[in-house]
Amino acid sequence: MQILALITLVLHGSLTGLFYTFSMSVIPGLNAIEPAQAEAAMRGINKKILNPWLYLVFLGSPIAALVAGFLADAPAAIWFFAAAAVSFVGSFLVTMAVNVPMNNAIDAGTMSWKDYAPRWTAWNTLRAVASAAGLVLVGIGLINL
Repeated sequence: MQILALITLVLHGSLTGLFYTFSMSVIPGLNAIEPAQAEAAMRGINKKILNPWLYLVFLGSPIAALVAGFLADAPAAIWFFAAAAVSFVGSFLVTMAVNVPMNNAIDAGTMSWKDYAPRWTAWNTLRAVASAAGLVLVGIGLINL
């Protein structure tokens, strides 16, 4: 159980770092170049980020927390379930409902960088905060094992 909890912690930490990095450096860096170049760079990022390592972290975070919740005893289980819920809503649902459609729009050329960057970054920052909250919840669950 402790190994699963540690894996869950690492997955949440990795996802938090990914979202944080985009909001704090990638998008600001792209904002520093010409919009057409930023759009082209983001299209490249959108293609390359879809890989097994992303799926492991993105899908693995809520799933691992949920499994840990089922395997843990109280009170740790509650913390893992809470982490799974926060990760699912704040990361997975936001990604699927907001960030992916915006990525598709920038990829298709139907959204300008000026419209894309501030909105995408705001929602991505929400994902980073939710992922950090999930990370804390997993940590509390780990402490309570």
